[in-house]
Amino acid sequence: MGDQVASNGWTAVPVDASKIFRDGAFRKPDPILTNSIEFPSDPLVLEVQAYAKDHLPWETYNHSMRVFYFGKAGMAILKQQFPEHANTFSPSTLALTALLHDIGVTKENLAATHMSFEFYGGIKALNLLQTLGGGRDQAEAVCEAIIRHQDLGTDGTITLLGQVIQLATIYDNVSSYPTIPGFDKIIHEKTREDVIRAFPRTGWLACFSKVLKEEERLKPWCHTTHIPDFEKHVLSNQLMRPYE
Repeated sequence: MGDQVASNGWTAVPVDASKIFRDGAFRKPDPILTNSIEFPSDPLVLEVQAYAKDHLPWETYNHSMRVFYFGKAGMAILKQQFPEHANTFSPSTLALTALLHDIGVTKENLAATHMSFEFYGGIKALNLLQTLGGGRDQAEAVCEAIIRHQDLGTDGTITLLGQVIQLATIYDNVSSYPTIPGFDKIIHEKTREDVIRAFPRTGWLACFSKVLKEEERLKPWCHTTHIPDFEKHVLSNQLMRPYE
């Protein structure tokens, strides 16, 4: 169990990321380019990557890949902000989570359930990974991280995997964090530009904001409403606007 806790990112960390970064400070990131990062090549990840390409809109697939590279072990958020876990955290578990974290926002899946997209997406990911022969602990770690990837707050804890996915998605979608001054600088500019060059945004901010608006129209009870004015914050992302 101890090895699985470390490798699948079950380590408990504060849900409020500002508590991790010591009063809002974080280590100055170094530039890390995509060609220095090896995307996991184990069969399960490659099967899930093919599934994501087939089922996600191209904009969402590129967003998912950016989330992996922004959050991967060896990248700024994990290696530079959580160095004590960089050598034990499984890149494959992170890749699976990044690839599937928005599987619940497809038109088919939004219409398939009354559940919030993260919750339904987590269950879909759990079932998919087990069907493909993935290990139970890894599948459950991915499921929990997807369910909680918009579970922002100030109290309690979250898994390390969940926090890394949260930070990476927030950076790509909003590029600001209420209690972390200078959050837009958590990723080095050269890293940001190289990842976006590899996986273009192609109007991601407008695309994602439409998804949020549609979910709230279909499901006014959805968990997305937990983040006030989320759609507006996405559309007002000035850091990412030039790359759109």
